[in-house]
Parts: sequence; structure tokens; C-alpha cells
Amino acid sequence: MRGPFGLGFVFLNVLLEQLGFPVPAVPTLVVAGAVAASGKLSAALLYALAVGACVLADSAWYGAGRAYGNRVMRLLCQISLSPDSCVSQTQGAFERWGPKALLFAKFVPGLALIAPPLAGATRMPLARFGAFSLLGSTLWVGAALAAGALLRAQIERLLPQATQVGGAAAGVLLLVLAGYIGVKWWERRRFYAALEMARISVEELRRQMDAGATPLIVDVRSPTAQTLELRRIPGALNVPVQDAARHLTGLARDREIVLYCNCPNEASAARVARLLMDHGFERVRPLRGGLDAWIEAGYSVESITMTAADTATAAAPQPSA
Repeated sequence: MRGPFGLGFVFLNVLLEQLGFPVPAVPTLVVAGAVAASGKLSAALLYALAVGACVLADSAWYGAGRAYGNRVMRLLCQISLSPDSCVSQTQGAFERWGPKALLFAKFVPGLALIAPPLAGATRMPLARFGAFSLLGSTLWVGAALAAGALLRAQIERLLPQATQVGGAAAGVLLLVLAGYIGVKWWERRRFYAALEMARISVEELRRQMDAGATPLIVDVRSPTAQTLELRRIPGALNVPVQDAARHLTGLARDREIVLYCNCPNEASAARVARLLMDHGFERVRPLRGGLDAWIEAGYSVESITMTAADTATAAAPQPSA
């Protein structure tokens, strides 16, 4: 890993990973840090290029989120290898820490890819986003390069051996990468399998409402998710997924309960439904397709008026409990 080729490889690896490709960049940065510590690469240029790749990818996702909003978030959640992180951790981190979530996002699997477009979708000011993205990228790249510098002696002993085995080493790396993707895919399947349960269609819910047998409709979207779509099914009660356990006693057990969100596979709604069923609620069903399916069917919705407190919850840090 010498000269322009080495620097270009590091830049491309980091850029592709930050854009969402399954090509881990931390091992590359650690090795590059060791090589730079030995004087064979310019440490300053290496640092600048790696940070620049992070900021470039973040800016692209921020722009996509700002332009396309919740559509980008749904797409990323559909293809994410960590759907549990996509559904809950990212919005939870933003609601707790606000823009500061970008400082540690790259250290958390799943959060790194989702945080920039979510910042754009929630209309975080560009200057603020840029500052936090730059600082977060600097910390992440710096940590990896510093680890490489600290492990310089061990890495320098291993590099000649890796060069000698050549294609075999590349094959092992490809196998490790394939294994990682396989494990994450299996975790994804297990996550969605755990949420398998009977759904109610938007047409059936509409018929019940027209017949005067309206079930208890619960909107489990978080404050951040609501800012991305300021509409709801008429009469819906808002119980954010992260607060569901605290609202169990306030829900009627003698009525059917229909839960909805606007996430892929109704993941958040199904998680709350599973929680209710575990606590003895029997007539609980997620709405198939969620709010998006309801709106696409042309059924009536009502606007949500976000209060100042709601906006603060969605966009600013919250104190620790």
C-alpha cells in the first residue's frame, strides 16, 4: 500500500462503505494507519482523503433525504442488513441526542448509513449537518488510523506474509465478507420472522369504520417519524413504539386494536403488537402496508399539528432518565 495507488484505494474503500456497499473500511484504515506510521504514506493526506470520502458520502445521503424524505428512509430500511437498527435505533438516537448523534453514528452498525439521510429528511440545517458530519468523520477515521499506528509492529510483521500468499489472502477476505453478509441476512430473516402475525388490510379497516365498529387505532410512529409524514388515520391514538410499555394500562382490552407505522413490513407496529399480546391482549393486529397503504388507497387522513414540545423531542437532545 504505497503512493497514490494506496491512497486512492483507501479513499475508494471508505467512500463505497459509507455509501452502503458491504466493503468494510476499518481494516483498510487500520493497515493504512500502520503504513503511514512507518513513513511510507503521507499521514496528513491519508487522513484528509478518508475524512473527505466520509463527508462526500454523507452529503450525498443528506441530499437524497432532503429531496425525497421518507421514501429514501423506507428504501434503506428495506435493503438494510440490520432492520432492527434501521427501525428503532436511528430515530431513537436522533430524538435523544439531536445532531450530536452524527458524532458517534459511524461507530454504530446500521446507524452510520441511516443517520445522514434522516438528517436531510428532518430538514437539519446544512451548515449544522456539515459540521457534525465532519467532526464525526474525523473521530471515526482518527480512531482507526490511531489503532493502526499503535499496532504498527504487528501489522508490519504480517504484511509480508499476506503479500506472499496473495490470492489466498484475498480469497479468505472474500469468504469472511460473504460470511458476514450471510450472518446479517440470517439475523434479518429472524427479525422479520419474529414479527410474523395476522395483519388487517386497509380495506377491512375502512369497512369496519364505515360500519361504526371502529377499532382502537394506534399510531406507533416516533416523533421523528411523524415529522416525515404529518398526517394520520382519523382518530388514531399516538403511542410511540419506544413508549409502548408505559401505555399498556391505558389501552382497552375489550376492543380490537389496530396498530400502524410507516416502516417496512410494519416492523414497529408488529413489535408493539407482540408486546401487547405478551401482556394478555388478544385482539391485536398491525395494519398491512401501514400509513402508506392507507394514503395510497385514497382514504381520509387528518393533519398532525406538531407542538413545540413535539418538535423539540424530534429534533433536539433529551435529558438522560
